[in-house]
Amino acid sequence: MACVATANGQDGLQYHDAMMDAIVEPENKTSTPPLRWKSGVADVKGLDIAWEMAGPDHAPTVILIMGLAGQLIQWPDALCEPLIARGFRVLRFDNRDIGLSASAGRGVRFNLKTDWLRIKLGMQVSACNYRLYDMVDDTLGLMDALDINRAHLAGVSMGGMIAQIAAAQHPQRIASLCSIMSGTNNPRIAQSRLDLLLYIGRRRKSGVAPQDIIRDSAAFNARIGSPGFPTPEQTRLDNAARAFHRAYRPAGILRQTHAIVATGSFERLLPAISAPTQIIHGLADPLMRPVCGKRSAKLIPNARLELIEGMGHDLPVQLMPRWAELITANAARAEC
Repeated sequence: MACVATANGQDGLQYHDAMMDAIVEPENKTSTPPLRWKSGVADVKGLDIAWEMAGPDHAPTVILIMGLAGQLIQWPDALCEPLIARGFRVLRFDNRDIGLSASAGRGVRFNLKTDWLRIKLGMQVSACNYRLYDMVDDTLGLMDALDINRAHLAGVSMGGMIAQIAAAQHPQRIASLCSIMSGTNNPRIAQSRLDLLLYIGRRRKSGVAPQDIIRDSAAFNARIGSPGFPTPEQTRLDNAARAFHRAYRPAGILRQTHAIVATGSFERLLPAISAPTQIIHGLADPLMRPVCGKRSAKLIPNARLELIEGMGHDLPVQLMPRWAELITANAARAEC
């Protein structure tokens, strides 16, 4: 049986397995009707941002912020359904340069490897199309467009970075923060395997057959996935095909990758976070190593840290009930 480690922003961890009862799917689960998503496109400072929303109109809103290269459809219903059942309205959206949202290229040319090395050496990236701070503005602009004054944020990977910066810069707008498989983007920490980061942000060759792109995407997801909570190969292929046929944006993925690199560390902002914070990280994450989540938990005041054995860098359905519980419990700490 896998174990869960919990801590309150401290280095000392206590391991236990009682939480696993919440991770195992209950037997004889009755089927539920599919979620009914409202959808639209918001004009956020001249940039079209595609969004979907489900749940009661006047319920507290949980905004789900996806990671690098991810589309809004990659938030599983296995997470959204229990959040709505717990009384939330769920908003998910395509970040700029991905899915059905607008392109955010400004014609700035860059070399990802060179700029990654510059950041590692303590230098600055001279030019970029945008940084994570601009993506924070997208999130707040979407809230404005949808008349959401205050919301709970939950982000994965790059989305967790966006959520952390938003909570630090806009405390009056963020009721609670849940950062999942993310970190502080500190280049001095061995946070990501370079081969995996460069693989995501590589320039795609033209003329590759769709089925090869889909197989390649599914294979990469297997490389970074959760060994303790495996996703069947056919499910990975189906998910990759669904994402590809909705929108394939290799240039946007490259710009998003460069935005992460160009932003550099935002650790100086984290002590200013006042929102209740839950950090969730997998002990088997090869893309954002566990030290990344621990670092966020250390720097954010009163942050709670949940380390899950066997969890990698994906969204396995087996873990979604536990994620929903943690997001809900953290939101309950907020003064709304």
